[in-house]
Amino acid sequence: MLFRFISDASVLYLGKLLELANIDYIIFERDKSATSAIVQSETLDVHVGAGQLALKEAGLLDQFNSLARGNVTVVFADSTGKVHKKFGEGDQDIERPKIDRRDLRALLIGSIPGHRIRGQRGADGSISIYFATGRVESGFRLVVGADGAWSKARSLVSQNIVKAYRFVISNSDKVTSAKPQYSGLYYLTCSIKPENSFHSSATSLVGQGNYLSLGNGKQIGAQKLGEGSYYIAIDLRLPESWSSENAALLKDPAAPKRSLLDDFFFDWAQINTDLIKHADGDFRAWPLYAVPTESLSWQTVAGVTLLGDAAHVTTPFIGEGVNCAMYDSIQLAQQMIKYGIENLDCAVSEYEKLMFPRAINLIEQSARSGELLYAPDAPRGWLDSFAGIYNA
Repeated sequence: MLFRFISDASVLYLGKLLELANIDYIIFERDKSATSAIVQSETLDVHVGAGQLALKEAGLLDQFNSLARGNVTVVFADSTGKVHKKFGEGDQDIERPKIDRRDLRALLIGSIPGHRIRGQRGADGSISIYFATGRVESGFRLVVGADGAWSKARSLVSQNIVKAYRFVISNSDKVTSAKPQYSGLYYLTCSIKPENSFHSSATSLVGQGNYLSLGNGKQIGAQKLGEGSYYIAIDLRLPESWSSENAALLKDPAAPKRSLLDDFFFDWAQINTDLIKHADGDFRAWPLYAVPTESLSWQTVAGVTLLGDAAHVTTPFIGEGVNCAMYDSIQLAQQMIKYGIENLDCAVSEYEKLMFPRAINLIEQSARSGELLYAPDAPRGWLDSFAGIYNA
């Protein structure tokens, strides 16, 4: 059996693989809606060697292709608006097609029988899940924590019990209590909707893909969503406590604009700052975290393992997070099928041996990419080192 707490493609995909293998499972989901408002609206690159392979294994690749966008561009500019490089123009990028996070979630939820997500009680087992409402679910041979960056499953303690915000898992030893470390960077996000009078200007600048303007440790970026809006992300070096200290500021849609334009981007070209000036609605703050690589070495714990961000949350600077998470699922499912449900601890041990080095590499590459993206001379240094990750 497995459980699920918040949105993460990895466990939904794992559920689909277990469904195909006739292995019993339950997904505990905070929000069963395929278009949940809690899911961040952004586009994801789903790569041939990981994410698309996973979707093919699940029989979902054709449906994915009907939703994904391949013929898109990625523009790298600096703070003056000078374009340094434009990738993907005129090419059908089959290596890294883009899909909205919400569309991928909807595809995966739609592929799983509804009763699997609503949940049911297992027959026997030694692991129980205690929810804040008082509800108890028990009888699980294996609990898979896919509950995101601030995973409660990651925080299991040696006393064999963890009391957390939403649940307790009993009868378990410590997996890893490593706390994600703040990267020093925030995403402040907003949008430009199709009905916005500036939308046509955004289209002229961004087109159907991504536009990134970088320099002096800051970024203003925009990406086209499938439903027509532009997702705007402003990246800044801020104290970790910034969002809590500026909660009142974030409640007023006009206030963050004034602060960003007057305090942070006063010397940037208007072609870039107009993306902030004309944005719609509320701003959301996303501090960026990564677990330390040394935390990816825990001893296998009977009855518990982790997937995706719960195991290896990192910064998003190489576009591999969802691909790595989905590959976690395919490797765990393969080991469960190989060893059978009577030998789940062996399956988990083999999965974790495969996952650790892959996750460490992801964290290290993203950290290096981030250093270059937010360097004073960006995007020049990043283009020199990392341009090969996109199809030109």
